[in-house]
Amino acid sequence: MTIKCTNKVALIGTGFVGSSYAFALLNQGIAHELVMIDLNKEKADGDARDLNHGLAFASPMKISAGDYRDCRDADLVVITAGANQAPGETRLDLVEKNVKIFKNIVDSVMESGFNGIFLVATNPVDILTYATWKFSGMPKERVIGSGTILDTARLRYLVGQHFDIDTRNIHAYIMGEHGDTEFPVWSHTTVGASQLNELIDMDKENVQKDLDDIFVNVRDAAYHIIERKGATYYGIAMGLARITKAIFNNENSILTVSALLEGEYQEQDMYIGVPAIINRDGIRKVVELPLNEKEKAQFSHSAQTLKNVMKKALES
Repeated sequence: MTIKCTNKVALIGTGFVGSSYAFALLNQGIAHELVMIDLNKEKADGDARDLNHGLAFASPMKISAGDYRDCRDADLVVITAGANQAPGETRLDLVEKNVKIFKNIVDSVMESGFNGIFLVATNPVDILTYATWKFSGMPKERVIGSGTILDTARLRYLVGQHFDIDTRNIHAYIMGEHGDTEFPVWSHTTVGASQLNELIDMDKENVQKDLDDIFVNVRDAAYHIIERKGATYYGIAMGLARITKAIFNNENSILTVSALLEGEYQEQDMYIGVPAIINRDGIRKVVELPLNEKEKAQFSHSAQTLKNVMKKALES
């Protein structure tokens, strides 16, 4: 069958996250074409062959292994390549080695003539998304990081579990660094049709303690998973698929991604996790929520942490 390719993804990195993302794309029928690129060409080719054998059970899709030249006509380049977070290592510990890796990757992509959208998932995602923007020279709206989309999903899941409400009916945000200084925006959290603040007022002491525990579990989730299985990949792969779907379907959906701030939340020249409207052009707009005083302080602290690390990383 000849497939007319209008939504092409070039995936760079076919490790746990990349291959899980490819599997999600296939199952959800999001893309028309997927090219898998990896330094380990045999691994990329093996993944492409394996995925192709599932096409009889999925939507039509062209899947192949390739190289950076295949990025030329891609609509979306998704980067999941890089050094992994080891047990006991923070996401920020990965900075120096992954910035060097990204310089080579982004330069190679741009040499192909690529003019689409970058989506970055490698940690530390906020800093590497900023680096991708700088290295590529792309407009800010066409360079997106996965940001806190997974943290937000974890929060929605745990709040839903607590109140015994479908996760899809929980509206909540984790903002800031995708890492230890992230924070929950409780002031804009709703459970079904109820504001979270209303539910807290009904049983303030117990509910607030439970929410504090929920957030700690969200923040530290990656550490617990890495201790148990070595890496996290299914959740973030689903998050990347969700962003891809919002782009290709021109959804104008609000997702918590890593976006460049130019005055929003009183910050400048940095990528950090914030709600943003996502469509076919990439980031249409950063959504500036009215935060309470505690949340403003948390955002400022998270931003300053990233700035300090980013300055050292990009100077080295």
